[in-house]
Amino acid sequence: MNVYAAPIRDLRFVLEELLAHRSLSLPGFEDASPDLVEAVLEEAAKLAGDVWGPLNTIGDRQGAKRQSDGSVTTPEGFAAAYQAYVEGGWNGIGVSEALGGQNLPEVVASAVQEMLHGANMALGLCPMLTAGAIEALAHHGSDALKAAYLPKLVEGTWTGTMNLTEPQAGSDLSKVRTKAVPEGDHYRLNGQKIYITWGEHDAAENIIHFVLARKPDAPEGNKGISLFLVPKFLVNDDGTLGERNDVICTAIEHKLGIHGSPTCSLSFGEQGGAIGYLVGKEGRGLNHMFTMMNEARHKVGIQGIGVAERACQHAFAYARERQQGRLPAARGGQECTISEHLDVRRMLLAMRARTDALRALALYCAAQLDIARHAHNPAERQTAQARVDILIPVVKSFSTDQAVEIASLGVQVHGGMGYIEETGAAQLLRDVRIAPIYEGTNGIQALDLAGRKLQRDNGEAFASLLKDAAETVEKLNAEPALGHLGQALAAGLEDLSAAQQQVLEQGKDPDRGPDAVQGYATPFLNLVGHVLCAWQMGQAALSAQAALNNGSDDPFYTAKMRSAEFAIMQWLPIGRAQRAVIEAGIQCLSDFEVD
Repeated sequence: MNVYAAPIRDLRFVLEELLAHRSLSLPGFEDASPDLVEAVLEEAAKLAGDVWGPLNTIGDRQGAKRQSDGSVTTPEGFAAAYQAYVEGGWNGIGVSEALGGQNLPEVVASAVQEMLHGANMALGLCPMLTAGAIEALAHHGSDALKAAYLPKLVEGTWTGTMNLTEPQAGSDLSKVRTKAVPEGDHYRLNGQKIYITWGEHDAAENIIHFVLARKPDAPEGNKGISLFLVPKFLVNDDGTLGERNDVICTAIEHKLGIHGSPTCSLSFGEQGGAIGYLVGKEGRGLNHMFTMMNEARHKVGIQGIGVAERACQHAFAYARERQQGRLPAARGGQECTISEHLDVRRMLLAMRARTDALRALALYCAAQLDIARHAHNPAERQTAQARVDILIPVVKSFSTDQAVEIASLGVQVHGGMGYIEETGAAQLLRDVRIAPIYEGTNGIQALDLAGRKLQRDNGEAFASLLKDAAETVEKLNAEPALGHLGQALAAGLEDLSAAQQQVLEQGKDPDRGPDAVQGYATPFLNLVGHVLCAWQMGQAALSAQAALNNGSDDPFYTAKMRSAEFAIMQWLPIGRAQRAVIEAGIQCLSDFEVD
């Protein structure tokens, strides 16, 4: 029962019917075709289901282990599974051909990422961080650094990490103390970093650390931070690996979940200083790192959706098999599986509808990324990027918060069997619980949305998004069978528009604005997530109804209609309640004293 099957049909529905493969028509993707995308999804599903998925439980039970010399051994099968991924060319799937990648759209790469994280979240973290490293180096690295490091990173032969956090510098990176002392054409780094995902391992021949540090004469605060590339093994002029650099794993964190992922404490410079190279401009390290973090934040949302999908599959399989209780007399009164009980069906449909909606929104965001990067028209690119800026904090935070709830519902469906480890339901909840925390906590994502993203253009990009959702309302209202969904979505949009105005207006107050943004941020983001997901499920309902109207007897479309109905009529009202939360004000928060 603890198996994973990639949701190819659901992914294809979003790519082919909701997004109509629009990314494939953009400049640069001329060699891509719907048939090629289908083949890519099929092959990725095999890797995820046959190679990565079976290692999920093994990784949880064995964990990564630090050896006495500071090296780290990954769980049985992880290194070979990662090599299978590299040999298949999967690491460069969304990277441009100019950098040695497969040059497929971001929306396709995101679909593949969902499969891999659903199969094995702990293992999926390794290439996820490498993708961010590629982005940062490609955008900000010198030609020499790109020539020396990008090809191997794109191949996946070398992996990448992101080194931000220190014991005294968590979300507040202005407190970073790691030092970088100039020495010829490089720097010597000294300091400690914690929570470094895949910071040391045996799955690749080299690890390239991207490290935030400051020069001795740098000013305090964010403006004094620079970004440095620090390889585990130094690279010779001919591209071969040289001596071991002065960076070592001092410990592996003991975590609630993702035990197969080596989350390391790293020490730089115990033997005189780790050699590192400046990436980009001095004092701009935090800005450059955000290139890496934005990539990672979108993928963390995708990661949550992958685990949510696996939790759905797990719960559905158990509910179909577990005999418990009887049907009501009106339905025959015989013994039945728990899948026949309406309260269990409520949980299962809540899991399925939310996962479908989150997937559609995350892939919509990925498609907007494709437009922002590849559209001919600069104005079109700019509009898409503004929309991406709005969507990424929502995809990251709302998807991961919901994934935790979905995995928790999966445990509940199992009852007492879910609370013990043997069934595997508990592992999914333990694993995904980190996703709302790392790559910027979900509270920080909410502040980014309600503060910087909403305020900087007075809500213009946000209003454009809502206009598109309003067009979906009109289409739903024009379809006799879907008018009630259109009315419900319209009510959600009205709530969101009113809440947006309140957050905008009070956020501008010169005295109370910062507190207002902080107080409203999380309920506002929750309202945004519910409404945008309902919008996507309205689109799904339109596509499914059109197929049914055209005579399709595919049960997939009937199931999609049920998901849309639940998402809009029973899940959206929970989100709409956030308007009342916002309208209640923040005085109770201001008055609350933490003794």
